[in-house]
Amino acid sequence: MSERLGELLVRENLISLTQLKKAQDDQRESGQRLTYTLTKLGMVGEKDLTKFMSQHYGVPAINLEEFEIDDDVIKLIPRELAQRHQILPINRAGSTLIVAMSDPSNLTAIDDVKFNTGYNVEPVVASDEALKQAIERYYNQAVNYEEILDDIIDSQVDVVETDDDPDIVDLEQSSEEAPVVRLVNLILVDAIKKNASDIHVEPYEKSFRVRYRIDGVLYEIMNPPLKLKNALTSRLKIMAQLDIAERRLPQDGRIKIKMGGGREMDFRVSVLPTLFGEKVVLRLLDKSNLQLDMTKLGFEQAQIDVFKEAIYKPYGMVLVTGPTGSGKTTTLYSALSDLNKTSENISTAEDPVEFNLGGINQCQMNDAIGLNFAAALRSFLRQDPDIIMVGEIRDFETAEIAVKAALTGHLVLSTLHTNDAPSTVHRLLNMGVEPFLVTASVNAILAQRLARKICKECVEPIKVETSALTDLGMSLEMAKNSEVFEGKGCRACNDTGFKGRIALYEIMPMTDELKDLVLQGVSAIELKREAIAGGMKTLRRSALQKLVEGTTTISEVVRASAAD
Repeated sequence: MSERLGELLVRENLISLTQLKKAQDDQRESGQRLTYTLTKLGMVGEKDLTKFMSQHYGVPAINLEEFEIDDDVIKLIPRELAQRHQILPINRAGSTLIVAMSDPSNLTAIDDVKFNTGYNVEPVVASDEALKQAIERYYNQAVNYEEILDDIIDSQVDVVETDDDPDIVDLEQSSEEAPVVRLVNLILVDAIKKNASDIHVEPYEKSFRVRYRIDGVLYEIMNPPLKLKNALTSRLKIMAQLDIAERRLPQDGRIKIKMGGGREMDFRVSVLPTLFGEKVVLRLLDKSNLQLDMTKLGFEQAQIDVFKEAIYKPYGMVLVTGPTGSGKTTTLYSALSDLNKTSENISTAEDPVEFNLGGINQCQMNDAIGLNFAAALRSFLRQDPDIIMVGEIRDFETAEIAVKAALTGHLVLSTLHTNDAPSTVHRLLNMGVEPFLVTASVNAILAQRLARKICKECVEPIKVETSALTDLGMSLEMAKNSEVFEGKGCRACNDTGFKGRIALYEIMPMTDELKDLVLQGVSAIELKREAIAGGMKTLRRSALQKLVEGTTTISEVVRASAAD
C-alpha cells in the first residue's frame, strides 16, 4: 500500500522519485510508516500530505488540537491497538465510530477496530505527528507501580542482605520471578513513553529509587523496596548480557527491545559499584527520533551557513564541544548525513556507536583489546579515507593523529569537553598540540547546549521587569520590545510546562585574526572578545534569541548558558 501511495505522491509532484527511494530505504531500516518517514525527513509538509490524503481518498481532514475527545470514546479502542495502527477514536454516532488515521486506505486497521468494537468505522485524516501527540495525551494514564510492587511483595521475592556477596543462583532465580521481570519491563517501556533520555536505578543505605531524565531534568518516578535492589539490578544485567557475579567492577552493555510497528529501541547500560550496591544508568537510543535535519536542530540560518562552510572544506578539523548529553552526537551525525555521498569514504570511531548510519563505516571502540581512538585513527588513515569522525579527543596521542590527518587532505570531525568555543583552543594547547598546528588544522569550533522548549499546548505570556532581561545580557531596547512566555503546565507536558528540547549554538570559525591571536598566546577571554567582534553569537546570545522567539523561558536561559 505504501508503494502505491509513494507513486501517487510522485505523480502529484509532492515529492521526487529520488526522495521516494531515500524515504523507502529509511522506512525499511526504521520500520515506520511511509507517511511518517516522509514528514520526518522534511520531504513533504504535514499539512500538504494530510490535504492530499483527504482529497485522494475523499474523506475529511481534521485538526486534532481543536477536539476534546470524551474518555468514554477513547476507551472504545484499547491503547495497544491505537498505538499499533496510530489511530484515534474521535466520536460515535449510532453504530458508527469516527476514527482519525493518517492513511485511510489501511484496511487492516479498520478491520481490527470493527472486530474489537463492533462498530462500523468512518475514517477521517490527521497528520502522523498530531496522531502521535494525541495518542500520548489521551492514553497517558499514570503507570500503577504500586500495584506491581504489591504483587512483588506478596510473591515473597526476597534477597537476604549480608556482608558477603549474595548467592548467584538465588539472584538469577529472583531476577527471573515474574513480578520483577514485569516491573523492569514496565520501567523501560514507561521511560520510552515519557520520552526520557536516561533511567537511573540508584541504591542508597536506607532507600532505593528510580529516576528518569526528561528534557534534561531528573524526576523521581518510584521507590521500590530496598530488598529488591539486587534482584532488579541483576535482571537489568542479565538483559544486557553482563556478568551478574561481578559486583566490584564497572560494566557496560546494551539492551535491545522491539516495540509495536517494528520500532526498535536500544538502551546503553552502565553499571557502577557504589557504597550501597550497584547503580545502573540506562541511556535510551531511539533511532526513529534521531533528527538529522540541521534546520530543525536549533541552528539559525547564519550559523548553518558558517557550519556548512566549515564541513564542506576538503580538509581540516571541525570540533563540537559541550558537556555530556548536550547533543554533540546528534550534531555530528547531522553533519555526516549531509556529507554522506557515494563519492566519499567516511569512517567513524565511536565509543559507543549510538546509531547505525547507512553508507558510513562505523567502528566500535574496545579498550580491553587495545582498540582505542588513536589505534582506530591510525587504521583509518590506511583505508583511503575522505572524512573521519572521532568520537572524542581525550589525549595527546589522539589529538596528534587527528591534527596530522586534518593537515594531510582529510576532513576530521570530533568532540571535546569544554565550556565554550574559544576555550577549546586552549584545551588542545594544554594537551600538547603546538599552536601553529592548531591554527593550520582547525576550520571551526562549535559549542552547544540543550534548553527545554515551552509546551505548545499551555504556553502563555508573562510579565517580566525590563531589568530582569537586561541582567541576562539583553540590550535595553530589545528588552523593552520583547514578550516573554512560559508554560503553565498541562496534561500534554505532565504539568512541567516544557516539552522537547532545542539546541543553543556558538560557532567560531578560525579567521586569520583569531589565528594570529592563538600564535601570540593570548587568553581564552581575548579570543572570545575577538570572535564576538568578528560576528560570533555566544551561547547566551543564542539562548536570548530563543527566549525572544518564545521557544524557551528565562529559567532555561540561566540554566543552559553562562553570562558573557
